[in-house]
Amino acid sequence: MNPYFSRLVARFPECESLLPDLERALETLQSTFASGGQLLLCGNGGSAADCEHIAAELINKFERTRPIPISQAEELRVQYGGDGDFLARHLQGALPAISLVSQTALMTALANDVAAEWVFAQQVWAYGRAGDALLAISTSGNSGNVLHALRVARFRGLKTIGLSGRDGGAMRALCDVCLVAPREVTSEIQELHLPLYHALCGALEAHFFGENEG
Repeated sequence: MNPYFSRLVARFPECESLLPDLERALETLQSTFASGGQLLLCGNGGSAADCEHIAAELINKFERTRPIPISQAEELRVQYGGDGDFLARHLQGALPAISLVSQTALMTALANDVAAEWVFAQQVWAYGRAGDALLAISTSGNSGNVLHALRVARFRGLKTIGLSGRDGGAMRALCDVCLVAPREVTSEIQELHLPLYHALCGALEAHFFGENEG
């Protein structure tokens, strides 16, 4: 078992039933990033905050240092001198993740001019390419704007991962893999979502940057 998943189950035994789906989600994300794809994220309210959180963990270091390749560091120093050395010492290896909840002007324009349910679907249409992945978060599994984003993602050839609760709702049928937290109350579902996606972020970081543990 992946050590990050072992740690998760040790702290949250109720997540043991999710291990097969966690493994599938990890494999999906590994293949996405390995092939040059990116991860899009969407959700509402507390789930929107989770999208920002996940993007931060993937783009910047999580538990390990991620120095950029030596060849690229040297090229930066040659091209920019002291400034290049600063960049080379501080840039981190990154996994490309875009939180769709961050586009305030675009989202308010879409909500006003079209419909609030369209704020994520339009962005998936714009950013998404075959081989990318969408991680959609909805504690009920029935958020209209999240469901539309998943439909567009599938149409565009993106892999779809859900993070939900209760019975998974309508999003379950739109996801290649759906992690359904075994809780009924929204706040308790959200409390389990954090360790679930932290386990995924840690496992991804170890896979792509494991030799740089620090």
